[in-house]
Amino acid sequence: MKIYGVTGWKNTGKTGLMERLVTEMVGRGLSVSTVKHAHHDTDTDIPGTDSYRHRAAGAREVILSSPRRWAVMHELRDVPEPPLAELLARLSPVDLVLIEGYKRADHPKVEAHRQAAGRDVLARSNPTIRAVASDVALEGLACPVLHLDDTPAIADFILRDLGLVA
Repeated sequence: MKIYGVTGWKNTGKTGLMERLVTEMVGRGLSVSTVKHAHHDTDTDIPGTDSYRHRAAGAREVILSSPRRWAVMHELRDVPEPPLAELLARLSPVDLVLIEGYKRADHPKVEAHRQAAGRDVLARSNPTIRAVASDVALEGLACPVLHLDDTPAIADFILRDLGLVA
């Protein structure tokens, strides 16, 4: 499986870019999965539902299955968060895994940047960032700057960087 990240500061358009890239890549015939890293306590289960009640009772893993999808929820229960490589090993094989977050991990990334966020680009000090997708022109970077809204160009860059297209 090939992996590529989308990173950046808060409110720079990472999630929107991820969504557009998934749509673009799937439209090109690739199978795509995603990993999203959150720095806060997040819950995917609704309080009061049966699966929530199973987790709240102390289950380490809960599988929720329906005719349309299934999901596994794994409670860490005071165990450290697993490294990205361990999470990736749990995914079914696909052509491409897009990863949102994990700024400091060593996989290649494109950085989402919005001038309104008021932060300088991470690419100036992070060599794993191969391109910046920005809503403004940026100078003095060692990597290409693409327009944040030009999803096909960003997808082309990622696929070329991974050797999936010539």
